[in-house]
Amino acid sequence: MDTDRTAPRPPLRHRSVLVLALLVLSPVCAEYLIGYLELVSRPVEMLVGLLVLAPLYGTVAVMIREVVRRTGRGWPAILLLSAAFGVVQAGLIDQSLFNPDFIDEPFWDEERLPTLLAGPDVSVNHALSFVAGHVIWSFAAPIAVVESCAPRYAGRPWSGRLGMSTMILLYALAVLVFFDEHTMEFMAAPAQLGASAVLALVLIAAAFAVPRRRVRRPGRVPSPWKVGGLGVILLTTFHALPPHWTGTVLKALLLVVCGGLLLRWSGRAGWGRVHVLAAAGSALVANAALSFVVEPVGEVSYPAKYAANATLLLGVLVLLAWARRRLLGAAAEAEAEAVANRPAEPSSEAPVPPAAGLTPPSAALSNGAGGGGDGQG
Repeated sequence: MDTDRTAPRPPLRHRSVLVLALLVLSPVCAEYLIGYLELVSRPVEMLVGLLVLAPLYGTVAVMIREVVRRTGRGWPAILLLSAAFGVVQAGLIDQSLFNPDFIDEPFWDEERLPTLLAGPDVSVNHALSFVAGHVIWSFAAPIAVVESCAPRYAGRPWSGRLGMSTMILLYALAVLVFFDEHTMEFMAAPAQLGASAVLALVLIAAAFAVPRRRVRRPGRVPSPWKVGGLGVILLTTFHALPPHWTGTVLKALLLVVCGGLLLRWSGRAGWGRVHVLAAAGSALVANAALSFVVEPVGEVSYPAKYAANATLLLGVLVLLAWARRRLLGAAAEAEAEAVANRPAEPSSEAPVPPAAGLTPPSAALSNGAGGGGDGQG
């Protein structure tokens, strides 16, 4: 199930920890895990960077989750809202979708130009990679992992009105900072900005038009280990495909295959939260593993870079193992509680009547206790 609205409301301290965890994990997965930033070899700057990146990415992850859980919707809504904010980020805020000089490195043109559409001046490869990257790594996977760490509260809201107002304020401030920084030397055309805004609104509308619940069908699903392994293979292949038209089309097909498999399996009765964790965890593992071969932008200290890559990969594995343990523990508790609350089944055996001439034990005890037995004179 996507939601569990009957679960108890988490205590304030638990909710605060969960919100903080999502605020931090979202930017880590979005920007640090793949290891392309120059500051990957400078741990102190990475920590300071979270003060800016958490309001830009983490607040969105928190708000998407809160809206979906409060309205009783599920993962289709999370994915569509994530896509909407991905379009907002790449098309309206930093405008990396349109800026030909967003990164002053040769690889930017190598990835952009082969699939560039001259009219809208958009690279199809960039559009697909940027939006899919935000959907998977910036928002959806962090939400799934953090919810898995607190399975009892996975379907419940974590933020109140004050919390949501704080998220909106922090996000607005981050948007102003990043927009101002990235538009000092470049501004997308009005048609490009308008098209991005319209697409984002369409995706938001679609998120609220999706039915809230689906009827589960009987059927088998792969084990969580198989789901996770397949996810690592498909997402690693997604990153490895070349940026020309053939590679871009194959990227799109991979995403369709991933989405189709998840849609099919999640509609079956055997699909559970451990499977969701496996799918989300595969995204984190794929990026953390690939970080060792990704060339960062700018000059870095490679020993420090590899140390940071190894630390992040180890952190991902530990986090996923702990989340899985929490899920299995919660499932065992739920099963034990269900067994304890199950009404006792009446015995199907008929009582055996006493043999002729014998007094039932209950009658004998009654006679002896009453003082009127034959043995007393």
